[in-house]
Amino acid sequence: MTKDQIEKIRHSLSHLMAMAVMERFPQTKLGIGPTIDNGFYYDFDLPEKITDDMLPNLERRMKQLIKKNISFERVSSTAEEATKIVKGNPYKEELLAELIKEKKPITFYRSANFIDLCGGPHINSTNEIDTQSFKLVSLAGAYWRGDEKRPQLQRIYGVAFSSKQELDEYLAMKEEAEKREHRRLGQELELFAFSDLVGPGLPLFLPNGTILMNELATYLDELKGQYNYEPVDIPHIAKSDLYKKSGHWDKFKNDIFFVKGKSEEFVLKPMNCPHHVMIYSALPRSYRDLPVRLAETTKMYRDEQTGELMGLSRVRSITIDDTHIFCRADQILNEAEGAFDIISKFNKTFGFPIKVELSVRDPKNHDKYLGGDSVWNKSEATLKKLLTKHKVKYTVHEGEAAFYGPKIDFKATDSLGRSWQLSTIQLDFNLPDRFKLEYTDKDGNKSQPVMIHIAVAGSIERFLSILIEHYGGAFPVWLSPVQVQIIPVGSDHIKPSEKLSEELRSAGLRVKVDSANETVGNKIRKAIKLKTPYMLVIGDKEAKSTKLHVRARGSKDVKTVSKSAWIKEVFAQIKSRSIN
Repeated sequence: MTKDQIEKIRHSLSHLMAMAVMERFPQTKLGIGPTIDNGFYYDFDLPEKITDDMLPNLERRMKQLIKKNISFERVSSTAEEATKIVKGNPYKEELLAELIKEKKPITFYRSANFIDLCGGPHINSTNEIDTQSFKLVSLAGAYWRGDEKRPQLQRIYGVAFSSKQELDEYLAMKEEAEKREHRRLGQELELFAFSDLVGPGLPLFLPNGTILMNELATYLDELKGQYNYEPVDIPHIAKSDLYKKSGHWDKFKNDIFFVKGKSEEFVLKPMNCPHHVMIYSALPRSYRDLPVRLAETTKMYRDEQTGELMGLSRVRSITIDDTHIFCRADQILNEAEGAFDIISKFNKTFGFPIKVELSVRDPKNHDKYLGGDSVWNKSEATLKKLLTKHKVKYTVHEGEAAFYGPKIDFKATDSLGRSWQLSTIQLDFNLPDRFKLEYTDKDGNKSQPVMIHIAVAGSIERFLSILIEHYGGAFPVWLSPVQVQIIPVGSDHIKPSEKLSEELRSAGLRVKVDSANETVGNKIRKAIKLKTPYMLVIGDKEAKSTKLHVRARGSKDVKTVSKSAWIKEVFAQIKSRSIN
């Protein structure tokens, strides 16, 4: 089945779902019912709340409708006719008013006695749908047009595929994803918490979670240090003038937090780029000084809508690994290559297969892009040359470049087969132009540098949410908040356990002793639940032994090894940042 065909089926299923809902609740007012990745949804203004136990009945009714071989008929309409059809439904009235204002075609789709304002496309009839290849899966609340100030509707999600096998595979993956859900594991593993008093979207990292954040930041600093990226530190606030000059104000003004000072008004920074631009411009620059590579892991802030916040995946305080390089045009290839190496090493560490996308200008509309043709042609050719040199398969997306420069995006695939946009190398001709950045070239003339934005992990919070689910919380040893759990059998074994703990901690391992007055079995179960890589049970025999009795995560076997050999083995895993 083609992608176009399955999209038509998904869209048609959203209408069939609306038909089933309208039959049960005739007073329902319809919102919108588009297709999405893997499926569809529809938003409803209902006279009562829909519950999960209603979904099987709605799904059953949809299958009955499908068997009636209902056709989908496209109906063109005048504004006057359409106004009569949608009268009484404020959501459709609003959508219709926009079509009329923009002088766009007005079309409905009719299926049996159901008619809906819709641009299509749809299948010809329901005999094209396999009743075993779709399922209604969940409910959610959704503000009309995504605006918290507008009515909240009830949304029903469904999934649909080309075959029952694809549906079954998806549902199995979804079940596994729910087991790995980062918000649940974050609580179980004592990684992070949220507080109503602190505010939504502002995660509080507990000691275990802070270790993860710090280890990731340290690794990023280590990788960047190998390529002579220089660390900088910027404040978390700035005057609004900075973002007005950079051009970010128009894009982010609705998502900015304001900070009132004694005599001036500031904002919490929604981006770090303009601060780094100010660091570049703080000193006179010569062509000999370039490239200037500025890097830091720092927070920025966005006043996201409450309804869009989700665990660590979308937050208001965003820890970002941000790098900005200021270089000459002839240095772009070398600098992009360094960034490519860092990104490749970083993603390989976590076992992420990578897909690469190159976004370039719309070849038919050069006028909407900043910078001359020669600069763009050279920049795009440079990025293509980089990818070709590394024998990377990539797709080109024409018209997807930002107005200020082309970019390379890296999409990682996790252990559940899901794709995530993580890393980016973005060329920028805009900020150097807006801030009139310059350097003195070898002829003594003033020239403008090119700016390169590099994100390796991007948002560390979001990356951590992906990592929790990728590993199912069973982090590799180098990342694990607690690397070794020592379990005394009884109270007489606490002292030798603490002595061993001190020895391992002095060697550089993260160790905890479970001295609770509980059974050994219960302590082992706790360590397993916390997904600790290694457990050392200390009883009479182990306390007297010069060797360690080690139980590794995922194994019931106990391995007896010399202390020095085992410490050496663990440190080899840590140093190599082994996946296992």
